[in-house]
Amino acid sequence: MAGVRMRALAGVALVAVAMGVAGCSDGGGDPSTAVSKAASAVESAGAAVESAASEASDAAASAAAVAKDKLSEVKDGVDAKNEVTLGAPSADGAGHATVPVSVRNTDGSAKSFAVQVNFKDEGGNLLDTVVVTIPDVAPDSTGEGTARSNRSPSGTVKAETGTALRY
Repeated sequence: MAGVRMRALAGVALVAVAMGVAGCSDGGGDPSTAVSKAASAVESAGAAVESAASEASDAAASAAAVAKDKLSEVKDGVDAKNEVTLGAPSADGAGHATVPVSVRNTDGSAKSFAVQVNFKDEGGNLLDTVVVTIPDVAPDSTGEGTARSNRSPSGTVKAETGTALRY
């Protein structure tokens, strides 16, 4: 969301400068008209930023609901959050956030894991949530997977483990 705000503010600055130049360039322009137009552009850009922030928040809430539904499908799962390790987040070729997920099966038989990964911005705001399934991890072994966000977030992205189930 910070990236959206920065792009919007940069756009507002360009519009304000362009309108100011246009208002003064022909010698007959009314500077108050240019200022009024720039103020209107700032107001419109502010509304656009609020709209984008609302859409991002709605998308994150929708992703969280999908993750919750997917986790509710797991039968007889036990908490395995302490058996999950996340690597460092990065971006794939399409700009989606990705993070390596490792799970350690401490059980005596093969188990599968469902791991919710929450992608957050630097301020701790939820950007996206996904569930990674790592099937059939052998006893006393480690299984690997990759969580990939549904969208292409901007800025620094942090990843944290939400719910993790072994089943």
